[in-house]
Amino acid sequence: MTSYGRTSGGAVPPGADPYGADRRPVLVAVSGPPGAGETTLAHALAGALGWPAVCRDEIKERMAADAPARGPVGAPEPGGTLDPRTLDAFFRSIGGHLAAGRNLVAEAAFQDRLWRPGLQPLADLADIRVVRCVVDPELARRRIARRAADLPSRAVHADAELLRRIAVGERPIESWEPIALDLPCLVVDTTDGWRPALARIAAFAVEGG
Repeated sequence: MTSYGRTSGGAVPPGADPYGADRRPVLVAVSGPPGAGETTLAHALAGALGWPAVCRDEIKERMAADAPARGPVGAPEPGGTLDPRTLDAFFRSIGGHLAAGRNLVAEAAFQDRLWRPGLQPLADLADIRVVRCVVDPELARRRIARRAADLPSRAVHADAELLRRIAVGERPIESWEPIALDLPCLVVDTTDGWRPALARIAAFAVEGG
């Protein structure tokens, strides 16, 4: 996997198509450990490029909201089926966009074991780039705690369990495993803003290097 750390690169025009109608679409997979700000970056990147964004947690929240029979938001789902259904819906949505020829930003805090089997078949449909967010673990913990307290929609996620694991020293942020496929990869530090800046990330998305 190649990592690019350059901070140069010009802005990309909104909606830019780097290839034209006769080339494959581009999929940018925005990944990183919980609390690394992947969702915020994915939406900013999609907005800068004029591309749609597919975010795993947002899919799960919509599924939970559409299933009132489950009881209160965040209540355990019978059979624990929400996570597998979310995973399936996430990659089906990505595949649908790519099959229609649309460039796409997709985001999830999945580790390699979940990203890999979903991304590998998509290599036949698109040119894939990876944006990997990295962050100070203590800042990630504070972000997770803040969003769990401030956003009722987060109740459907495992934020409380993640915070418990951090509290007992299991270090889930540090042990998160990045996508290990041989794909162009840009590492973005989200500890204080974005390094490199959004214009450079957008250029990477379009150019792949």
